[in-house]
Amino acid sequence: MRKTVAKKRYTARDMRAVSDNPEWTKDDFVRAKTFDEVFPTMRKGRGPNRAPTKQQVTLRLSPDVVDYFKAEGPGWQSRIDETLVKIVKRKRSSDTG
Repeated sequence: MRKTVAKKRYTARDMRAVSDNPEWTKDDFVRAKTFDEVFPTMRKGRGPNRAPTKQQVTLRLSPDVVDYFKAEGPGWQSRIDETLVKIVKRKRSSDTG
């Protein structure tokens, strides 16, 4: 079961804290620069994986499996991969021995 988290409402104090940040005018938008113009040398994202160790696939899993791994928290996809790797190793060792 997923827990629902109540959304935080902004208070008058929150609004006063940002009141010195006025709304943009049309002229502000005209003068605005893109991220790339302001930070031309900054790298975006993680970049390409030099030596991919995993292969991206689309996989359909039963809801019970997904719920089980998600219930353990973040990293659930990696835990599914670890579990499958263990199963494959066990299967390979039983096939050869």
